[in-house]
Amino acid sequence: DENVNLFLTRLAALQGVIPQLKNSTVAKNAAEGWDAVLISEFESFEDLDAYKKDPRHVEVSNLCKSIRTDRASVDFEF
Repeated sequence: DENVNLFLTRLAALQGVIPQLKNSTVAKNAAEGWDAVLISEFESFEDLDAYKKDPRHVEVSNLCKSIRTDRASVDFEF
């Protein structure tokens, strides 16, 4: 649980730091099955790709990879 809190704190700290990340919500999941949820908004899929490659995001992503047992992701346009 301490690692999950550290991950969520570091993930939330990316808001306002990585310019392509327009908005994000980071929270603990209230239901069983998943520990955390991230909802993020980007202007384009190109911005999403730049965010994924940003070294600050990569560092947080590596932390997530070191503690997670499963992952799900959905990308959509609206």
